[in-house]
Formats: sequence, C-alpha cells, structure tokens
Amino acid sequence: MEPRPDAPAPDRARPARRGGWTALRPLVLRLHFYAGVFVAPFILVAALSGLLYVWTPQLEQAVHAEQLHVEPGGEPLPLHEQVRVARAELPGAEPDAVRPATGERDSTRVLFDLPGSAESHRMTVFVDPYRGEVLGVMETYGTSGALPVRTWVDTLHRNLHLGDAGRLYSELAASWLWAVALGGSALWASAALRRRRAGGPGAARRLLVPGAGTSPGRSRSVSVHGATGLWLLVGLLFLSATGMTWSQYAGDNIADLRERLAWTTPAVSVETPNATPGVDAGIDTVLASAREAGLDGLVEVSFPGDPAAPYTVTQVDRSWPTSVDAAAVAADTGEVVDVVRFSDYPLMAKLSRWGIDAHMGVLFGVPNQVVLTAVAAGLVGVVVWGYRMWWQRRPTRSRALGAGRPYPRGSFRDLAWPWRAGVVAVLAAVGWAVPLLGVSLAAFLAVDALLGWRERRRDRSGPAGPSPAADAEAARAEDEHGRAPASA
Repeated sequence: MEPRPDAPAPDRARPARRGGWTALRPLVLRLHFYAGVFVAPFILVAALSGLLYVWTPQLEQAVHAEQLHVEPGGEPLPLHEQVRVARAELPGAEPDAVRPATGERDSTRVLFDLPGSAESHRMTVFVDPYRGEVLGVMETYGTSGALPVRTWVDTLHRNLHLGDAGRLYSELAASWLWAVALGGSALWASAALRRRRAGGPGAARRLLVPGAGTSPGRSRSVSVHGATGLWLLVGLLFLSATGMTWSQYAGDNIADLRERLAWTTPAVSVETPNATPGVDAGIDTVLASAREAGLDGLVEVSFPGDPAAPYTVTQVDRSWPTSVDAAAVAADTGEVVDVVRFSDYPLMAKLSRWGIDAHMGVLFGVPNQVVLTAVAAGLVGVVVWGYRMWWQRRPTRSRALGAGRPYPRGSFRDLAWPWRAGVVAVLAAVGWAVPLLGVSLAAFLAVDALLGWRERRRDRSGPAGPSPAADAEAARAEDEHGRAPASA
C-alpha cells in the first residue's frame, strides 16, 4: 500500500521533543528573522530621525541666534520690566512663566500659554535684558524650550507629523528593539560558543570583531551584523526602555507601575497657608529668594495659578544630572515655603530623569550626543546588513530580485511541554506589558499560520519545482557561519 502524499518521509521524522537553549534557538532564530524583516523599517526610520534630532540644539542655536543671544550693554533691566515689554508685544495675554537670562549674552524668555495652543506648546517673547527690546516671538515646546526647527524634528521622530496615529510607529520600534537586540545577541554569542567548543580558531575575536575570519559574501554580512549588534546591545536596550516611557500604551503601563511602587517624581506644594490674596512681592523678589535657596543656573519662574497660590521656580537645565531642584515661593512675602531637591528623589525617579535626558542627548551635552550618534549610526548599519543577509539568502542566485528564504517552521512543536508552556507564559506577559509588541506578534503568528496552511495545501497538490519542505531542509543545512549550501 502506497503512503499518503502528505505523510512525512522516514528520514524527515520529527525529533524527540526537548528543552534548553538548543531547542529554543530555532524558535528565537525564526522570531528574530521575521521581526527583522517586518519591524526593521520602523526601527530604521526611528534611528535616522533620532540621529537628526541629536544635533538640533546646535542647529537651533545657529538658526535662531538673533533671538537667543544679545550684545552685553550695562546692567540688565529688572525682570518685571522685561515682562512688561513682553506683555506689550501680546496685548491682552497674561504671561505663564519667565526664563530669565543666565549668561551675559543670553536673552530672556517670557512664555504665554495662549488659548488654542497645543499641549506643552507656548508662545514665547524673546527680550533683550539690557535694552528692553523684543527680539522675536516664536512658539516653543516642552521643558527643553525647543524652538520651531527642533520641535519639527522632534515631532518627526515621535510621530512622523501624523498625530496620535503616527505615534504607533515609534512605539512599535521601541517595543521590538529590545527583543530583536537581545535575541540577535543571544544567537550570535551562542554561535561563537559552539565554535569555541568545536575548537574553531579565533572564536573570541570573531565574536567581537565585525567580519573577522570570514570570506566575502553572506558569511561576512552575518559577522558584521552580529558583532556590531553585540557591541550596541546596552545602548539599544537603553533606547528601547526610555523610548517606551513616551509611548501611548506601554508608557501608560510604565506610569502605573511607577505610581504603585512610589517611583513618581515629587513636586513642590502649591498651597500657602495664611497667604494674603492679591498681594504680590514681585517676580524679582521671587527670583532672588529662589537663588538664595540654591536654585542657580537656568530656571523657569511660573506665575501663580490663583491669587492665594505661590510662585514656583524650577531648574530646567538638563545638561547636568542634579540641576532639577524646585521651590515654591509665597507671592505675598517672597519667602520660600517649600523646596524639593533632586537629592531627595526616589532612586527610580532619578534614573527616569537621567534616562530621558540621556535619550534626548542633553545629559552632559556633546559627549552624550556623540554616544547617541554612534549608537544610531551603528543601528542603521545593523538594519542594512540584516536586509543584505536576507537578500543573500534567496533560494536561487540567478533570481536577483528573489526574496530571502524564511527559517523553517516547527521549532515550537519541537519543544517539550514545560518549555512550550514557559514560552507561552513569557510571551503573554510581555504582550500585556508591551501591548503593541503583543498585537504585532499575534499578527505575525496569524499570517505565518495562514502561509503554512497554504503551503501544506500546495504540497498535497504536487507543485512543480522545489517544495517548501526542500527549502526548509536547505535552510537547516546552513551552518552557523551563515554559508548557504552549494545547492542553494
């Protein structure tokens, strides 16, 4: 009796189910492959736009030099006089805050929260502190006080100027970056360990030096991709973790976790007992009191929200990791009634503050920018080499436009039951904590299952040419160095 057409050949019987990294490796390899193919475009756009954003502080200093800098000329005018000049420029508008000039060549910023302004956007009047002249009026954004050129690039990086819908791209990139980086590094390190156990020469050097000990072709692409990714691992994990704090869905989960664990950033009290409503000591007195309390450098003085509330003074220079103190100053007496020091922050609040500032490239200034540039440029290279590997893995060399062959299915079914349960539990937990990763992974699995069903139907109908099973066998024949068999 002839066997059924869809029955597996004796020499292709499925191996006994097993656990450990040996069994997990094919599953990680397949996941890394698909994530790299489909998610890498989002990661590439985020890396390129982030690379552009890193150097926007210098760009805006050059573009808006006339508004940001002045020629010194005697004693600066009192701060309340500078505010009066700014108010005259926008009749009927009340100032929301002031950023006094700190250096002798800096201008003063008077910020107005106008009706209809987008969230965190304020209209800013730039005033010459010596001559009392208006240097310009521009919209600024966020704590960094980003000017239009930097705001435009920041929005490009965050949502491609597509609003909330566009934010899904950056969250998808941040959500997958850590998984792709960890999986790829584990695959590369395990391959190096196998070479070392097999007595291969220079295993450590090949692990760390891109392209070392390889011949031109796919083997070299794999080496450059793997070794570079390993060097970038810490930086990529950092960018992924800090990037998710700004995201819509994972960011909400992170905020909830911080609140439950008391990791939130403390704020000064905005209540002043026994305050005299309507009595104002003046912004100059308020600033002087804050300076005496140790709030030096670049600060923002916010006007009271109601007659009995205090002024708040906050350090906004993010280039030094401890310059984020804040004080509440009574409007009627000019006395400091509450101070929050950065040294009193919970550890996780400190790490969050440092992480966000480092992600933006402002922590320690230029050295931070140089590191981010190296990481972003390296990530662009890793993505490009990854696609080159995929193209070099196409089934037939004569098919210049052929797509790369995916890694074979069945690795999950090869796992022992406890390992299957563990994989499902981990993926479920990650999918809940990082929703966009979970949703996109479920979509990958659904499409992959559909493609597998279609291929099985094609096998039963006897397709012409190489079958998917033959492609799978060819894929399994590729060695750890990335070389394709001669028949490919």
